[in-house]
Amino acid sequence: MNECILVVDDDAEIAGAIAITLEREGYRCLKAADGLEAVDLALTKPVDLILLDVMMPKLDGLSALLRIREKRNLPVIVLSAKSEDSDKILGLNIGADDYITKPFNPIEVLARVKSQLRRYTQLGDIHARTRTGLLVNGRLTYDPESRQLTADGESVRLTATETKIVELLMRHPGRVFPAEEIYQRVWGEETAYACENTVMVHIRRIREKVELNPKEPDYIKVVWGIGYKMERYG
Repeated sequence: MNECILVVDDDAEIAGAIAITLEREGYRCLKAADGLEAVDLALTKPVDLILLDVMMPKLDGLSALLRIREKRNLPVIVLSAKSEDSDKILGLNIGADDYITKPFNPIEVLARVKSQLRRYTQLGDIHARTRTGLLVNGRLTYDPESRQLTADGESVRLTATETKIVELLMRHPGRVFPAEEIYQRVWGEETAYACENTVMVHIRRIREKVELNPKEPDYIKVVWGIGYKMERYG
């Protein structure tokens, strides 16, 4: 066991206690006291999992999570006070894998860390060092450097816009994106009139290129009333 855990909390005593618990189990730990430091360490160090507090100076935990998710796909566990149920829900919606309510039991923290690392390792989602940046999900493999998608080893011809949508969904398997958010991220504009139809048309075209049965898709699925997601496969 040599995984590196980033512990992010502006309370030095809490961060220290968590680090001691994890180090006793053989994990290596890095600590950050604010969101900006967390983003910097997550993107420059070989971090395998992040324990992330919500309320922090300079940059709050949820904003830090959004920035990290743009570049890295690794397990993130949000630390949230009991009175911050809305933060827990929001954190899960924007990409957190789990949450732990304060005050917490160190044994619970350890169990959840082990569970998330095991799940990500089995599914092949920790890619920063072991997969040279490739995003692999079942039949689909996406190379962010060449911006090339393959399905069952065969190259898939996508337009520039379709490629941006695929990369967004491939980087966040299992996460549901509202059509408005997809539009803002891909087109780089504020929500426009009929943006939902625009996104829907592009999703349909992508399905026709990657799904074995576009009418019953295995990968890019609609979550009625919410948005679209890339189904996660091992």
